[in-house]
Amino acid sequence: MADILQTERLIFRKLTLNDTEFIIELVNSPGWLQYIGYRNIHTTEDAVKYLQDGPMKSYAQNGFGLLLIQLKTTKASIGMCGLLKRDALSLPDLGYALLPAYEGKGYITEATSAYLEYVHQHLHISKLFAITNLDNEKSIRVLEKLHFAFERYMNMSGDDHPVRLFSWTAKNLTEK
Repeated sequence: MADILQTERLIFRKLTLNDTEFIIELVNSPGWLQYIGYRNIHTTEDAVKYLQDGPMKSYAQNGFGLLLIQLKTTKASIGMCGLLKRDALSLPDLGYALLPAYEGKGYITEATSAYLEYVHQHLHISKLFAITNLDNEKSIRVLEKLHFAFERYMNMSGDDHPVRLFSWTAKNLTEK
């Protein structure tokens, strides 16, 4: 699979059906369960369905989706970063997650910063949203570093827990 993007330490590529073990590990990690939610993905078949109905379908329908993040040095899969298109939002939103062993090392800030430049330069998208749980302080700090602006509190459809909605425009790339 061809790389989509590279940074000093990271490689981004589309997720494939070969990534099922990684998906099972990531979506059952404590941070994912706390801040993103339980997805009932425990088997290879569950992971295949998640990949086909989520990222792979998004690549085909939207021209974007969640990408796998790997370390350049070892090719270890450490997380995901990319855009999602949700019915409840008028714009795509930035999503990201890391395995616990790779948190606190600056990988997600490096990944999201590079990805935003990619989104603007290659996908020609100049405005995005991001959502976080109210108590996800780490994610909120990342969004603030990236110059996302808090818009409002909202409820996603089918969920009675409010989230924070942030917005970003490409002009923020010059504010680094």
